[in-house]
Amino acid sequence: MNLSLSNGVFSKHTLSENLAAVKDLKFENLEFNMKCVQEHDEDSVYTAKEHMKALGLRCLTLHAATLHVKEEKEIPRAIYYGRVSADFAERLSSTVLVVHSNVSKKLSRNQRNDFVKKIFGELTGYAENLHFKLALENLSYASDGFGKNVAELEEILDVIDDRTVGITLDFCHAETTGQTQDILRKFHQKICNVHISDRAHRPFNSETTRLKDFVAKLRSYDYKGPLTIELNPKCTIEEIRSTRTILEKLVQQDEKHF
Repeated sequence: MNLSLSNGVFSKHTLSENLAAVKDLKFENLEFNMKCVQEHDEDSVYTAKEHMKALGLRCLTLHAATLHVKEEKEIPRAIYYGRVSADFAERLSSTVLVVHSNVSKKLSRNQRNDFVKKIFGELTGYAENLHFKLALENLSYASDGFGKNVAELEEILDVIDDRTVGITLDFCHAETTGQTQDILRKFHQKICNVHISDRAHRPFNSETTRLKDFVAKLRSYDYKGPLTIELNPKCTIEEIRSTRTILEKLVQQDEKHF
């Protein structure tokens, strides 16, 4: 497993400051979050690419801009967000694009399925042509989007051609919804990215039993993808460093047993 940092933690900084902060923390890998660029500033990808090359940073994954569609007229905007995000992922050489369901939890099942089909009917083919993988993320308890548990993720994947779509398992979200072990059991072969943080995307203060069990379980399933630290922007530099130290120790300890 490779440790990576979501630059969303520095989303309030300028793009150059954002990426420099990732490097200052001695990370080599990052997940680029589209929250870090302004909407309609599609040319910023070239600036990001230049800074990342100069800093020696690798973009392992990219988190798409998202919109949880509530009505039909919002579908073109969700597709636009997905396409722009896909273009960023391709230009930053990411192999995984993290996506949400893009539909509201308040829709009826028929509406959800219709909207998902229309949105992902565009995005899956677009991603396939650019040669990277979409990875559907399990959402948080508080999210207004659909896709929080195994049943909801299965419903989405039944509409999409799930052979082309992987899973981003968000540990923080799964812990809040009580779905961690269920998602691991059901989708372990499809997981291609893991978001890791304490609840509410807070930093870890210690090696909790549930965190240790989770990392061990990933290893038992032979997971070799990114372990992406995804923290909220209120976290301090020291809290980011502490979280990294805890996770590095856990991963190293776990590797000795396999």
